[in-house]
Amino acid sequence: MTEQYVKDKVILVTGGGGGIGAEIAKLAAAEGAKVVINDLGGSVDGEGADGGRAQQIADEIGANGGEAVANGGSIAEWDDAQAMVQQAVDTFGRIDGVINVAGILRDRIFHKMTRDDWDSVLGVHLTGYFNVSRSAAEHFRKQSSGSFVHFTSNSGLIGNIGQANYAAAKMGIVGLSKSIALDMARYRVRSNIISPSAFTRMTETIPTNDPTKAAHVERQKAMLPEKIAPLCVYLMSDHAEDITAQVFYCRANEIMLMSQTRPMRSVHRDGGWSCQTLHEHGIPALKPSFYELERSRQVFTWDPV
Repeated sequence: MTEQYVKDKVILVTGGGGGIGAEIAKLAAAEGAKVVINDLGGSVDGEGADGGRAQQIADEIGANGGEAVANGGSIAEWDDAQAMVQQAVDTFGRIDGVINVAGILRDRIFHKMTRDDWDSVLGVHLTGYFNVSRSAAEHFRKQSSGSFVHFTSNSGLIGNIGQANYAAAKMGIVGLSKSIALDMARYRVRSNIISPSAFTRMTETIPTNDPTKAAHVERQKAMLPEKIAPLCVYLMSDHAEDITAQVFYCRANEIMLMSQTRPMRSVHRDGGWSCQTLHEHGIPALKPSFYELERSRQVFTWDPV
């Protein structure tokens, strides 16, 4: 009999009502987990709410012999985050994993970005991921086990145009995950990051008003959301008990381990630096190692197979 990798584990998936989140929820259930599917059901920019999306995925899981319940709370709200974790405990007796997928977009070129554009995106991605993770953390601490997977983006790791709010939130999530991994290692709690690339409602919003952008969207259509799910579910399993504080990039059939910020090159001068010595010696010594001003598609120049 084929092993079920997360058999009897209780996993909360935020943003589980569609796209990547729904595929993760369905695979987790197929691998034996009991799943709480959270989805506010709003539009890509976070407006509106439709709890039916989460219920639809829960019903689909149930029809296939799995166990799942729906939750329509907003992860941006502390009380809602507490309630969805408590729902997992009340319904299934415990909570073993949190997969933070939920997100919104409010793309705007920086000099036109509004305070609401900023606050809304940070509120869901960064504050929301904190809210849910913090709510689960006490349960994980008491049982000396648990796993987090948080979604970042290449918009944060590398950069994209018109996404200062989204990029800032997604890089903040990398720092959040690393801090969780450090703080909770003593309780055997793990925290990892996935940067996904798949065609979803969010990538459908990419403008296609020139041939280059149109070609990029066409390539995205080949990146199916279900390809992201196996790594997420595996990181919830006991087989991944020694994997923490890592950043993965996943698209189509590729999984990449991403680098993390470390010193690349250094310069030293007895007595310290002045503007003149920096200009004459310090910066010229460092400059060969400077990063180019690149967008993610300029770094990942090959099509996934």
